[in-house]
Amino acid sequence: METVHKPRSYGEHADHWLDFEESPRRVRVKFGGETLVDTRRAMLLREAGHVPVYYFPPDDVRMELLTPNDHHTYCPVKGEASYWDVAAGGKTAESAAWSYRDPKRESRDIGGYLSFYWNRMDGWYEEEDEIFVHARDPYKRVDVLNSSRHVQVTLGGEVVADSRRPCLVIETGHLIRYYLPREDVRMDLMEPSDTRSRCPYKGTARYWSANVNGQPFEDTVWSYEDTIAECPRIRDLMCFFNERVDSIHVDGERLEIPKTKWSRG
Repeated sequence: METVHKPRSYGEHADHWLDFEESPRRVRVKFGGETLVDTRRAMLLREAGHVPVYYFPPDDVRMELLTPNDHHTYCPVKGEASYWDVAAGGKTAESAAWSYRDPKRESRDIGGYLSFYWNRMDGWYEEEDEIFVHARDPYKRVDVLNSSRHVQVTLGGEVVADSRRPCLVIETGHLIRYYLPREDVRMDLMEPSDTRSRCPYKGTARYWSANVNGQPFEDTVWSYEDTIAECPRIRDLMCFFNERVDSIHVDGERLEIPKTKWSRG
């Protein structure tokens, strides 16, 4: 029977949960031309309000490349964290590694394991595949579904997209997003911007700003022109921020404009 991991809530922080479990993946971390970590015993911490974080047993970390410093931080759930500088190949990343040496009782499982700030390292790998942004949550899904729904997007009082062949991207913990073929988008109103973003589950996105009747709408639509191997079906499709348009209609029904971290104003 498959074991199901259930996140646990703790004591006075009943609204906060942690889940600390073994990862089946071989994980490597590279820095300054050196392999800093190479382990088949990585632990994955999933925590309310945070992205997943890998923790490593010290025996699988090149501890000779780490130097302890006086920096400490405090987490009300996990306790006090101690920090190390990381140096290799002529590079130094200050306070880039941390460990809860004596964690709180409710978080005792993480005691002694080390972790690293993702963006201060040069590369992270699961097996032979490089991964980006942060560790991926094994309980998160990204489903891409071909659809015949009628999707219309209006912006600045104009219809800027009209499609009956969208792809619906249904991602755990997020709004449904409607990805549209470029032929169904008023690309003459779109201007490419310099903005880029990267998603560990989908790939690298570039952005377009719209100019409608002389009114600019910055970074209103994005497209994954470079997708990861698991998510190729959305490549080159266009997706508008639900939060940044006048309206999106699906099969004639106007969607509620949500308030999220991507909203403007």
